[in-house]
Amino acid sequence: LMKDGGALTDMASFYNLPSSIIGNEKYPTLHAAYSYYTVAKKTSLDALMKDAMIEACRHNFDVFNALDLQDNASVLSNLKFGPGDGKLQYYAYNWKCQKIAANEVGLILL
Repeated sequence: LMKDGGALTDMASFYNLPSSIIGNEKYPTLHAAYSYYTVAKKTSLDALMKDAMIEACRHNFDVFNALDLQDNASVLSNLKFGPGDGKLQYYAYNWKCQKIAANEVGLILL
């Protein structure tokens, strides 16, 4: 959280999604941080995402994942993120629409 004179200006959050590592007694769990919400007003999105990654590292996460939605694609590239090997499919109940590029999608997680 970034504050200016008591007003909240910037915010980043992430959540934990642990995965079991089968057959590894020394490291039985992979702790993955997933970017959740980011709001950058006074701080650049690059700096805010980098701060979120540093905070995740301070809390002993092994990896930091983020979707390439909205403005994230350029930020992730600047921060040396590697692309994932899968495609995400979203289902909007009873909605028919044309193909939408990732940078044109906004996602609200409840």
